[in-house]
Amino acid sequence: MFIKTFSADGGKSAVTSSTNQTRRTSRISRKRYLWLVALPFIAVTTSWAQDLPNFSGLIEKEGDAVVKISVVTESASPVSGIPGLDLENIPPGLLPYLEQLPQFPSNPSRRGSGFGSGFIISDDGYVITNAHVIDNAVEVTVGLQDQREFDATVVGSDKTTDIALLKLDTENLPTVKLGDSDSLKTGQWVLAIGSPYGFEHTATQGIVSALARSLPQDTYVPFIQTDVAVNPGNSGGPLFNTDGEVIGVNSQIFSRSGGYQGLSFSIPINVAMSVADQLKANGYATRGWLGVQIQSLSQELAEAYDLDRPRGAFVASVVEGSPAQNAGVQVEDIILTFNDKPVRHADALPPLVGAIVPGSKVDMVVLRGGKETTLPVTIEALAQDEQMASAKGLIPETKAETSRLGVVVGEASPDQLSELDVDYGVVVAEVEQNSPAAYAGVRSGDVIASLARQPIDSVDTLSEVLQGIEAGEATPMRVYREGTPVFVAITLNS
Repeated sequence: MFIKTFSADGGKSAVTSSTNQTRRTSRISRKRYLWLVALPFIAVTTSWAQDLPNFSGLIEKEGDAVVKISVVTESASPVSGIPGLDLENIPPGLLPYLEQLPQFPSNPSRRGSGFGSGFIISDDGYVITNAHVIDNAVEVTVGLQDQREFDATVVGSDKTTDIALLKLDTENLPTVKLGDSDSLKTGQWVLAIGSPYGFEHTATQGIVSALARSLPQDTYVPFIQTDVAVNPGNSGGPLFNTDGEVIGVNSQIFSRSGGYQGLSFSIPINVAMSVADQLKANGYATRGWLGVQIQSLSQELAEAYDLDRPRGAFVASVVEGSPAQNAGVQVEDIILTFNDKPVRHADALPPLVGAIVPGSKVDMVVLRGGKETTLPVTIEALAQDEQMASAKGLIPETKAETSRLGVVVGEASPDQLSELDVDYGVVVAEVEQNSPAAYAGVRSGDVIASLARQPIDSVDTLSEVLQGIEAGEATPMRVYREGTPVFVAITLNS
């Protein structure tokens, strides 16, 4: 703003003075403006800083119950005696002479060592750790933070959940507080204490990245995923919440280098304690068995079964004589809830079933024909040696082309069907590129057992069923792949 004034010097001094005053006022106004703008951000930053957890009190109070576990392992040597010598086929008259040779030692064993972490759950000496920490161990030593060491007895070990229970012959030990892993939420702060690379009582912190993670070969554990720094030696150690309660057992990491890369996985404490209680009572753990083979639903398959979106566990097969069959579960049912808990995808069902004590009766809701049905089921114990049949490399001798589907198929031989434990089906010999079958994921060697809910017992039957399917509609097709039933959604173009 320009202010015009008059003075003896022609008005220059007044104008200059007024201009300088205006500039000073402008600078002050800008400073005040910047301060007012920055104030909310400063307040928010201060609030965030106040919300950051301080784990020092937790570590001081709960750290005494975290232990280092040292093991001595022993395994049979792969080399025994003279290389390549089969003792069972040696003539009896020659064996005494071979035994006198110095290069014919007895079967030696190899010894090794390892370490991990654990935590004390009772003052009379029960300790939880990972099963893989004490695998093949002949000596187990537990070291406390106060430098005391105790020889430990392995009460029991469950490789399926990777939980082991140890017992120390002493009393009045410090113990951890146990929390409820079912109440855990994504984004919560957590803390791990363990012995990574042998560095005892190392504390690392992070947040819960995801819940109920399924990992390959770990069907019955809904893992807690965190970004807590976990490294070799942390295995078996506790994962704490900010209340100082153990809500997980550190078990695995996902890494391309062998070290921490931001993906750590812990066994929920509710699962761990359920197994530990069984190990304490019986020396072994059992888990529930339903008796179905399941798969997740794709968007196309969900539409084929009138679902608004992919959800639930799709039943691909039902084991004969299983709890599922006894409860009335049918192939193509979609399990939506189990024991009052939602089944959001197929991987969510096995942990829910495994957590049920064998002999217990629970309800599950299935979607069948567009309607929800509640089925009560009595869960049985899972057989550890349960195996499924497999059929690999099935190539039909005679082939026929089904151009509308985009596959070359052939009749399955009785031996092939017997190996699959199915009564009918046709074998896929070739799959055309960019065909409906290819887009649906059909592979060479698959056995087509049904299409549009109709059994396919021959190549001619497949052709007849294809003629009755309208273009543009997602149609379910059941195939057997290496002995496992799989459902795919086929959408024909014309």
